[in-house]
Amino acid sequence: MRCLNESIARQANVEDECTGRFWEGRFKSQALLDEKALAACMAYVDLNPIRANIAKTPEDSDYTSIQLHIRSAITAEQSKSLLPFVGDERLNMPKGLPFQLGHYLELVD
Repeated sequence: MRCLNESIARQANVEDECTGRFWEGRFKSQALLDEKALAACMAYVDLNPIRANIAKTPEDSDYTSIQLHIRSAITAEQSKSLLPFVGDERLNMPKGLPFQLGHYLELVD
């Protein structure tokens, strides 16, 4: 994460014609070490428009992944632009989110 942050910080400093740490104080990186942390982080981000009073419900929050996930649940087709939900953890798990879409929508609700 340090290497990723450094290159972004250098580019931002050049664009803004300033020096110093880009991620000072307010922004930080944190590893999501298990499925529980991943689900909590996703829900936190998906609910930001509601907390900011930009939308009343997740269905109304335009330009968000939760809106696409809800549409996926209604049409029974995974969104091609998002990492798919592949279900519970198992041996040789395919690439995707390690829980079921319905369970995630229940969490957000």
